[in-house]
Amino acid sequence: MEQERNRLGKLTGFVGIVCNILVATAKLVIGLISGAISIVADSINNFSDAISSVVSFIGFKLSSKPADDGHPFGHARYEYISGFTVSFIVLAAGFELLKTSIKKIVTPQETEYSIILFIILALSILAKIGMAIFNFIVNKKVQSKTIKATIVDSISDSIATSIVLIGAIISYKTGYNLDGCLGTAVSIFVVYSGIKLIIDITSSLLGAAPSQELVDSIQKKIMSYDKVLGTHDLMVHDYGPNHCFASVHVEMSAEENVLECHEIIDSIERDFLENDHIHMIIHYDPISTSEELVGELRQYLQQEVSKIKDGLSIHDLRIVKGENNTNVIFDCVIPHEYEKDENIIKARISKVLKDKYPNCSAVINIDHSFVSMK
Repeated sequence: MEQERNRLGKLTGFVGIVCNILVATAKLVIGLISGAISIVADSINNFSDAISSVVSFIGFKLSSKPADDGHPFGHARYEYISGFTVSFIVLAAGFELLKTSIKKIVTPQETEYSIILFIILALSILAKIGMAIFNFIVNKKVQSKTIKATIVDSISDSIATSIVLIGAIISYKTGYNLDGCLGTAVSIFVVYSGIKLIIDITSSLLGAAPSQELVDSIQKKIMSYDKVLGTHDLMVHDYGPNHCFASVHVEMSAEENVLECHEIIDSIERDFLENDHIHMIIHYDPISTSEELVGELRQYLQQEVSKIKDGLSIHDLRIVKGENNTNVIFDCVIPHEYEKDENIIKARISKVLKDKYPNCSAVINIDHSFVSMK
């Protein structure tokens, strides 16, 4: 699976190198002959795409390196770094194109148009659309941010060249020189695409939260197993494509056989590794289900806590009975965006508990949520 992914990734890089060099060379030649700065700038953009394809090829090559002592989780994040580099190349090309286009507006020059020029531009548009379709088909199998960046770049290039072609036709028919204005419009579009890609890939490098779809699928799979009562404290770490590590707490009845529960947990971990390529580590949380007061307190506190703030929840509730007082011990999960002081939350929950159960005292451990779990 991973070998096939790296093979396809390197294939897209090789195809990008060849196609971009051919397209860029043809545009550069016709642009210099005609004196069309928008076409010359567009060819420079395509040459930068060829460099991007080289970076992409190298990125897939490096990311396929096996884990070692210095990098026990593998080298898959090289792919993110290569995607990041591609994005900066796109951005730099956009700014260079913008600078050249503004110069053309300030000091316009005569442009000679020909049928060959129109044909080359049309063929380059078709080539870029073909590259985008090819990369899209491959990316459905490999789900790569680098290839996604290349798809966006190919679409941007096809749109940019289409604008240049339309402008060239208008200029040819009317005599109005739109070369500099069109180059400016194209460059702004390219700069915007580069910034958007940088933001997207930076998020992955910083450790973006897992998608809600992934969180929901993990929770659904765990809850589908017999004897599982609940889940909490899910954490997902992304070390690159197909290098996902996760941990979660799974609640099961304390009255169940411990060995049977351990066997179920082992089965869940194997399931995730074999079918989802997620290295899952599960912490077993036994909760009392035989004592009526525990279940009653858990249900009551969960309802009341959710009224304080949407997203607050409790887990790991247990009780320790004394001669005159009962300690109710549990964790309270707080979303990251919740700004109130933790002591205020503890005080409100303690009051809610005392109002209904005067002989009970809350012992609360504040826990912070890393993902949004339903």
